[in-house]
Amino acid sequence: MKYRKLDTNGDMVLGHGNADYLHNVPEAVAQAVLTRLRLLRGEWFLDVTEGTPYSPAILGKHTAQSYDFAIRQRVLETEGVTEIVSYESRLDGETRGLSITMCINTVYGPATVQEIL
Repeated sequence: MKYRKLDTNGDMVLGHGNADYLHNVPEAVAQAVLTRLRLLRGEWFLDVTEGTPYSPAILGKHTAQSYDFAIRQRVLETEGVTEIVSYESRLDGETRGLSITMCINTVYGPATVQEIL
């Protein structure tokens, strides 16, 4: 798997040739997971069925029973992910942010994914 690196702001790293890519490492799969979680369903014009189903599965009232399932499903469908070893989510009612932390096994080894959605 070859995946372009992202900087701390989430922008693509450019201008360094092959050094701008992650090659066959767990971090490449972890970055693919984050990229897939950040894509909203309907946002990609080439395939409007692709993306994370934030509405209605994650955002809104009464989604506590569905958002973990939707996120886990999206992660497990990511190329290179073999399993989710551990998963934790925490909803902050004040900021309305959902933080997730998970350890995943990939075809290249273990990786950790942390994100605030």
